[in-house]
Amino acid sequence: MFKHSKLAVAALIATGSLSALAQSDSPAQLERIEITGSSIKRIASEGALPVQTLTAEQIRATGATNVADVIQRLPSMQGFQVADIAIGTNSGGISTASIHDIGASYTLVLLNGRRIAPTGSGSTINLNAIPMSAIERIEILTDGASALYGSDAIAGVVNFVLKRNAKGGEITVQADVPTEGGGESANASISYGFGDIAQDRFSLVATYRRDQQKQMKSGDREFAKTAYVPFTWEGKQYIYDRTSTSAIPANASVTFNTPAGKTALPTYAFNPYQKANGGKCAENNVYSLANASSATSVAENCAFDFVSTIDIYPEQTRDAFFLSGQLKVTDNVRLFTDAAYTRLDLIARIAPNPIPVAIPTSSPLYTQYVLPYLNAEQASRVRAVTANYRAVDFGTRDSQTITDSKHVVLGADADIGNWNMSGAFTWSQNSIDERYINGYFKDAEFRSMVAANAFDPFKMPGQQSAATNTLIANSIYNGTIRTADTTLKAADFRVSGELFDLPAGPVALGAGGDFRNLHYKQDPSADALAGKIYNYAPATAYDMDRDSYGVFTELLVPVTKSFELTTALRYDTIKAVNDAVKNRTVGKDESSSTYKVSGRYQFSKEVLVRGSYGTGFKAPSMLDIAQPLVPNGVTAASYECPAPLRGEDADACKAGKLQYSQLSGGNENLKPEKSKQGTFGVRFEPTSDFGIGFDFWQVKIRDAVSGVSANLAFSDAAKYRSLFTKYKTPAETQNYWTFISSSTNIGKTINRGIDWDVVSRFKTDLGQLTLGMTGTYMIKSSYTRPGTDNDFTDSMGRYGENSAVTFRNIMRATAKLESGAFSNTLTLNYRSDYKDITTTVRDVATNRNVLLSVDVPEYYTWDWQGSYRYSKALELRLGVKNIGNKAPPFTLRDSSGHQVGYDPRYADPKLRTVQFTGTYKF
Repeated sequence: MFKHSKLAVAALIATGSLSALAQSDSPAQLERIEITGSSIKRIASEGALPVQTLTAEQIRATGATNVADVIQRLPSMQGFQVADIAIGTNSGGISTASIHDIGASYTLVLLNGRRIAPTGSGSTINLNAIPMSAIERIEILTDGASALYGSDAIAGVVNFVLKRNAKGGEITVQADVPTEGGGESANASISYGFGDIAQDRFSLVATYRRDQQKQMKSGDREFAKTAYVPFTWEGKQYIYDRTSTSAIPANASVTFNTPAGKTALPTYAFNPYQKANGGKCAENNVYSLANASSATSVAENCAFDFVSTIDIYPEQTRDAFFLSGQLKVTDNVRLFTDAAYTRLDLIARIAPNPIPVAIPTSSPLYTQYVLPYLNAEQASRVRAVTANYRAVDFGTRDSQTITDSKHVVLGADADIGNWNMSGAFTWSQNSIDERYINGYFKDAEFRSMVAANAFDPFKMPGQQSAATNTLIANSIYNGTIRTADTTLKAADFRVSGELFDLPAGPVALGAGGDFRNLHYKQDPSADALAGKIYNYAPATAYDMDRDSYGVFTELLVPVTKSFELTTALRYDTIKAVNDAVKNRTVGKDESSSTYKVSGRYQFSKEVLVRGSYGTGFKAPSMLDIAQPLVPNGVTAASYECPAPLRGEDADACKAGKLQYSQLSGGNENLKPEKSKQGTFGVRFEPTSDFGIGFDFWQVKIRDAVSGVSANLAFSDAAKYRSLFTKYKTPAETQNYWTFISSSTNIGKTINRGIDWDVVSRFKTDLGQLTLGMTGTYMIKSSYTRPGTDNDFTDSMGRYGENSAVTFRNIMRATAKLESGAFSNTLTLNYRSDYKDITTTVRDVATNRNVLLSVDVPEYYTWDWQGSYRYSKALELRLGVKNIGNKAPPFTLRDSSGHQVGYDPRYADPKLRTVQFTGTYKF
C-alpha cells in the first residue's frame, strides 16, 4: 500500500488510531444513546456502520486550534475548502468538511444531531460556525445516510456533540508561534456548568472562547514570495510566470479602426516605461513570458509580481458562545435547549487593484506615453487606448467579511415504558456582511482624477504628486458592499423503542419526520447599487425560500445472537423555489425515496463483519435552480482568444493571453442528484491490546450537477458557442467575449476506497504505550468531464480537470506514551505524491514557452504534543507542529486562491509552530 520504504518504517515506530484510542479512553456507557447514523437508541457498541469518534481529550492532543483543523486532518477527509483561499477567492474564510473527496455539499454536518444553517443557498456548512470549546465529542459516519437524514448525506455525516450536564469550571489559554515568523495565533476559553440532571433535575453549561489569528505575508515564506518562480526540473532550468499584465507603471493596449479597403492592424499592447528605459521593466515587474506576436495581436507587456504584495494566510478573530440547558419536568419528561453564537471577523489582503483606465487620444497622457511608440499608420487609425494599471499607490485590496452564526434549539424528550419520544424546534442562521476597507475606489472621485489628468497610471509607485496623494486618500472606498443570510427553520419528531422479543433479542423500531424551511437572502448595498464603487458590478439581490419535509422508519432485527440486521426507509418532498424578487415560483416539486440495509455479524469475540447498501440523494441549491445570469468574476486561467470567436468579432478579443469575464446562471430544470453506495468491513481484535480493521466503501452518483468548464469551452469554442456572450465591466470601454457558466443534470461520479486502522497497546517501564495507524486508500475517484455524461476522467494522483487532487494515500499515525502525570504524543501526517497540472513555463535554455507537468512529491510532517498534569486542577501542554520545518511541496497549480508555488489546500504554510497551552479547572 505504501510507495516508499521510509513511510513503512515511520509507520512502525509512530502510530495511533483515533478510533481505537476513543475506545480505550472512554469509560463504558450503559445508558441507551443515539449514535450518528441511527435513530434507534441503544447501548453504545461497535455497530454495523463505520463511525469514527473523537473525544475532547483526543482533540486537545492534536494541537488543533479550530474545528476545521481537527476535521480536515482526518485521513477520510478530502476535497474540503480551507480558510487560506480567502486570499483571492472572496470565500470569507469558509472552511468545510468533505468525506472521501465526494464534496462538501454531499457531507452533512450536524450540531447535536440536528441541522444548522448552511452558507449560501445550498447545503455546505461553514465549520467556523461550530463552537470548539463546547465540543464533547465528534462522530463521523463515513457512509451515506440519506435514508435517515434526507438530502445532502450522500458521503456521510459529521455530528458535533456539545457539552451537557458538566459541573464546575474550566479556563484554557493557548498560544501558537511559528518559528519562521508571521501567522501567530492565540485563544482563550472559559466554561462553567452547574446542576446535575439526575440529582438536581436541571443542568446548565455555558462556554465562551475567543481566537485571534494574525496575518501571514507572502514575504514571510521563501516558497510563497513571488509569482515569477525559477525552478529546476529533471536537470533543466525553467521559469513559471504567474505575474499580471495589469502593471505599474501601466501597460498600454491600443486597438485600431479598419477603414474600407484596409487590412486590419493587430492590437498592440506594450509598456511605455519599458520602451523609455532601454527595454527594462520597472522594479517588481518582469517582461511577461506570455508576450507573443501574431497577425491579430502584438503583446510586449511588462507584468507585475502581484504575489509580493499579498497575505498568504488571512487575519481573523473569532468569538464563540454556547449555552446548553436541561430541565427534568418529571422522572420521564425532560426539556432541553441549545443556543450557539459564533462571529468570525476575517480580513483578506490581496494585490492592489488591477484596473483598466481609458486614455482618450486628446489626453496629455496619450501624447506623452502612447503616441511616441506608434508608427504613422497606427497613429492614424487609433480606436481606443486602455492603460492596464496596478493601483499600488492606493494600497492592497482589503476585504473584511463578518460572519455571524446563530443557532437555537428548543426541545423535549419523554420515556414511556420501553419507548423514547423526542422532538424539537430549530432556528438557525448564517449571515455575512462583506465590506471593502482599503484599496477599492469611489467611482466619481477616481474618474474625476483621471479626467482631470490629476492621476498618472504610467508613473512609478510613490511618484504621484502630493496633491494627487491627497486625492487618492479621499478616493478610497470604505463600506459594506453586500449582506446575505441563510435562515433555517425546522421541526422534527422521533420515536424509538422495542416492538417485541425474538430469541436473539428485542426487535427495535425508530421512526420520525421533519419539516424544514430554508430562506436565502442577499442584498447589495445602496452604494453598490448607486454605482459609487469604481469598476464594481453590484451583487444580485436574492430573496428565495423553499420547504422540504420527510418521514422515515428504521427497523433493527436481531436475527441470531451473532447476526443483526437493520433496514431504513425514507420519503422526502422538496418544494419548488419561491423567488420573492421575481415574484414567481421556479422549478418544480421533487420527491425522493431512499433506503438502506445494514448488518453486522459477530463471528466470534475477536472478529466482526459488517456491511451496508443503500441509496441517497442531494437536492440542488436554490441558486442552482433560480439564479439569473449574473457576473461571476473572471476565469481562473488565462486564454488566447479562440479562433471561432476572433473570426466572429475580433474587436471583442483581448490582446494576448488574458483572463476573461465570467457569468453564471441557474437552471430551473435541475432535479436531485441520486446515489447508490455500499460498505463492507471487518474488525479483528484478538486481545484488548490489539485491533485491526478495514471498511471498503463505494459511492456512485448519477444526475450529478455538472457544467462545461472554461478550459473545455475555450478549447472548443465552436462546439460551445452558446456559452459565450459579450459583456463589459463598469470600467471597461467596450464589450469583450465572456464565458457563461451554467449547470445541468448529466454528470456521474464514482468514488471507491478503503478506510483502515490498526492499534496496539503495550505496558512498558516508562508507562502505557499506544501505537497505531489510521488511513484511507483511494481505489477510484472518477467523474464525467464537465458538460458530458459518459466521458470519464479522474483526479487520482494528479491535478485533475476539477482543479483538485485526489490523494491515493492519506495516513495519520501516532505514538502515545502515558507516564503518570506526563503524556507524550508523536504524530505523523502523510499524503502521497501526485502529478501536477500541465501548464506553460519558459525553458531557459531555449527561451521558449513549453508545456510542462512536474511531479509533486509525497508530503509528511511530524508533530509532538506533551502534557503534564500538575494537579487535578492544572494541566500544562507544550507542542510542536511540523517539527522538521518541512515546506509545502512545489506546484504549478493556478486555482483556489492567489498563492503561487504551493497549494494551501494540501499543506500548511506556517511551517514549524510551537504551541503553549494551560488548562485550569475549578
